[in-house]
Amino acid sequence: MKSNCENCSNYIYDDEYDCYCCDANLDEDEMGRFLTKQTASCPYFNFYDEYSIVRKQN
Repeated sequence: MKSNCENCSNYIYDDEYDCYCCDANLDEDEMGRFLTKQTASCPYFNFYDEYSIVRKQN
């Protein structure tokens, strides 16, 4: 199962860098695996669904 960063709730806009960045707290080993693409999917992927709150209200 592959994850798409653009659909993740950890993928936020950073005003300081003026770009989107991952907000997940990765340690050095995890970041190394991520940058060398040795992982099939991100273990911190959390699908961002902006309509989930609306569904709970109904």
